[in-house]
Amino acid sequence: MEKEILNEPNIQEELLAILRSPLSKEELNDSLRDYHEKDIADALEELTPEERQRLYPILGAEYVSEILTYVEDPDKYFAELNIESAAKILSEMDSDDAVDVLEELDDDVQKQIVELMDEETSRDIQLILSYEDDEIGSIMTTNFIQIHYTLTVRQAMRELVRQAGENDNISIIYTVDDGNRFYGAMDLKDLIIAREGTKLEDLISTSFPTVHDHDKISECLERIKDYAEDSIPVISNEGFILGVITSQDIVEVVDDEMGDDYAKLAGLTAEEDLKEKTVQSMKKRLPWLIALLVLGIIVSSVVGVFEAVVAVLPIVMCFQSLILDMAGNVGTQSLAVTIRVLMDEELTAGQKFGLVWKEVRVGFCNGLFLGSVTFLFVGLYVWIFKKQPPNIAFLISGCVGLALLMSMIISSLVGTLIPMFFHKIKVDPAVASGPLITTVNDLVAVVTYYGLTWILLINVFKLA
Repeated sequence: MEKEILNEPNIQEELLAILRSPLSKEELNDSLRDYHEKDIADALEELTPEERQRLYPILGAEYVSEILTYVEDPDKYFAELNIESAAKILSEMDSDDAVDVLEELDDDVQKQIVELMDEETSRDIQLILSYEDDEIGSIMTTNFIQIHYTLTVRQAMRELVRQAGENDNISIIYTVDDGNRFYGAMDLKDLIIAREGTKLEDLISTSFPTVHDHDKISECLERIKDYAEDSIPVISNEGFILGVITSQDIVEVVDDEMGDDYAKLAGLTAEEDLKEKTVQSMKKRLPWLIALLVLGIIVSSVVGVFEAVVAVLPIVMCFQSLILDMAGNVGTQSLAVTIRVLMDEELTAGQKFGLVWKEVRVGFCNGLFLGSVTFLFVGLYVWIFKKQPPNIAFLISGCVGLALLMSMIISSLVGTLIPMFFHKIKVDPAVASGPLITTVNDLVAVVTYYGLTWILLINVFKLA
């Protein structure tokens, strides 16, 4: 096995050798057909702009469009092309891929390119660009097969072959009625194996899942994933098929959603990458940092309210960070669980109450265990290392353990209720980010800890 790995050819080096060779147009294209477009796209990144500019006309607009679909920064490559060449290549792309490229270009360049495209492609692109970024219509493609439901199997095959010349998304075939409205869908394999005398209507699923063009992506993402179809039609309010959402689109959207949610959980307003300028990164981070600074000042002010407690019993300051850290950790755990559940399921009021009760139970059980451990070890620490009498040492550790229990219960509740509140008011629950939950729970923990210290240790047991 090790020998095979060592002898495995380096595909990128092979491709670079081919791309830089003085082969004729036919020989070059024949050689490249043995490689995947993704590998060719990776090899293109290693070439100089001059080398790429020499290759574009040799490869042809159709082949270049397939390759550039896989590059990370398509705007860099389109900047190397003149407007006419860019328009030809974009015309060969699927409409959704072309839109992704156009959105990266300057408005003036975008307008010039669209004007040079053929009427049908230009119309498809303008349709997709007309939707908001969070609507299903903004990520659909117009690459699909559509036939009339009353055709015979032979007529349907003939129509499929005719349309497949321009639309290669053929695994699912969509059918329309006499008014050209969506009727149903069927698998290509069912059409291929159908006997000539079979009615096409017998192959069609009229209850095939659909989405509407103005549906919010976040609201129907789970529904689309559950059906696990190669593509799902995007329907207008009038029932016409405007485009389709492919499985590849879903993968890309889920990846984007996960990146955005991860950014929000980290206290960012949007996802970052390595190539961003310092100012752009600052703009994404500062809003949350400013909000958290205000909350931090409030937490510090609350600590100042208990200044008298700290003055007469300074040893309690030693365990403040323990209570705050544990409260923040518990709240973040509950937050992660709640966001995951809210994203995957439409919960009833009863199920939401069940989730809250479950998190409170978990917080109580974990708090009881950790509070007991804290009572033992903090008591021993204060007795042995701080030279306090054992009765006083374990009174202090008992207060710390009880405060830990209560703060973990309340933090579990906060970490569950805050994202539920955001979800209720139609705001992404990931906005209830880790830093926000942690800071809110700091406030809860401070009040709980010093409040119990003041009530139990100072007023009840008179330790100061």
